[in-house]
Amino acid sequence: MITWSSLNQVPTDFAGTAVTIGKFDGIHLGHQQLLAELLDTAEDASLAPVVLSFNSHPNAQLNPSATPLPIIGAHQKQFLLAEAGVEALLSVDFDDEFASLSPEQFVQQYLVDGLRAEWVLVGEDFRFGNGGAGNIDLLRQLGAKRGFRVKVVAPVTLAGEVVSTTRIRALLDAGDVTAAAALLGRPHTTIGVIEHGLKIGRQIGFPTANMSREAEGYLPLDAVYAGWLYVGEERYPAALSVGINDTFQAVPRLVEAHVIDETSLDLYDKIVTLEYVQFIRRAAKFDGLESLVEAINNDIAKIRDILGITAPSA
Repeated sequence: MITWSSLNQVPTDFAGTAVTIGKFDGIHLGHQQLLAELLDTAEDASLAPVVLSFNSHPNAQLNPSATPLPIIGAHQKQFLLAEAGVEALLSVDFDDEFASLSPEQFVQQYLVDGLRAEWVLVGEDFRFGNGGAGNIDLLRQLGAKRGFRVKVVAPVTLAGEVVSTTRIRALLDAGDVTAAAALLGRPHTTIGVIEHGLKIGRQIGFPTANMSREAEGYLPLDAVYAGWLYVGEERYPAALSVGINDTFQAVPRLVEAHVIDETSLDLYDKIVTLEYVQFIRRAAKFDGLESLVEAINNDIAKIRDILGITAPSA
């Protein structure tokens, strides 16, 4: 997939496009339906399927105090869009200049002159231009004048509710990674580099891989989860712990993984993916090593059962 960070990078001889516009901060089932429609439309019209998205949530510019954290990071977004079959991604900064564009200016600069769109696909609640002044009716009017057609894609519902990033974030905040996965259409993940930690886990027989705080992928409720750790082509069963290790020392919030039945796996400085499968228990402070070790052993027994991992023979 080709990636551009400004209109100036779009080649003047790039193909005509079918474009969809949005934050795409989760690539959930609703986004996936929009992308599927984009690809079908592009194929039928012999156009390049392109996504126009943003480097940060628009609220970071418009309403900073109400800016939600994304479910996925920039690299995760690029991977998932490429996997879906998108040919090019234009990620723009939602800054003062962009926010001040009138609906007409946005359409002319980005859709007509920049991306040479022949089809524009949007969700039912799409707004554009300064202050959200533009709606779908205006988009259709401008398209009729400037040579592109508009397709509105209905939202996806599950259990009677619209699938949304807000809904998924609420589930992750409650620790319900299983329900979140159903709305995402895939397990939720956190991806990042493994760094050196306090090595307390190693001292008590449960070494952990500490993920960098620059990792991508929303951290769910402080808790222990059954999950998988991926590194390269390998997959390992793991106990994933989100929170702060305040039994020993308060540290910034992070996620760490204990790879089950592996005591000598060297993951330092490697990029790994942690996949959340099921909630085990909320994070807790323990009054000593004995109670902590007992809790970890109980966690691992539950995780073995969930993941179908048998204990090694003595």
